[in-house]
Amino acid sequence: MSIRFQIPQDKIPTLGQRTFLQVEDQFVALFNVNQNLYAINDRCPHQGASLFGAKLEGKTIQCCAHGLKFDLATGYLNNSTHFKVTTYPLEKINDHVFIVMD
Repeated sequence: MSIRFQIPQDKIPTLGQRTFLQVEDQFVALFNVNQNLYAINDRCPHQGASLFGAKLEGKTIQCCAHGLKFDLATGYLNNSTHFKVTTYPLEKINDHVFIVMD
C-alpha cells in the first residue's frame, strides 16, 4: 500500500536548501538542487548514519560517516548499481508537493 504525504509549504526547501521530515515511521531528507526536489531516506544504507547534514555537491550526497557518495536522483552509490539509499518519488499537483512511499 502506498502512502501519499503532502509536504507542508513551509517544509519545501528553497533553492540549494534541504529539509528534514518524518513521514509515519520514516525519516526523509528533502533537497532542492537546481529547482529539482529530491527525497531520500535519511539513513545511509551502509551503517545508518544520517544523510540530512551530509556534504552536497550538485545532486551527489556524501555520507559524513564513511564518505560514500550517492546520487540523489537514483539513490545509487556512485559508480555502482548494487548499493543504494532509498529514494522517494515526488508528485506536484497545482501548488502542492507529495512524497509517495510504498
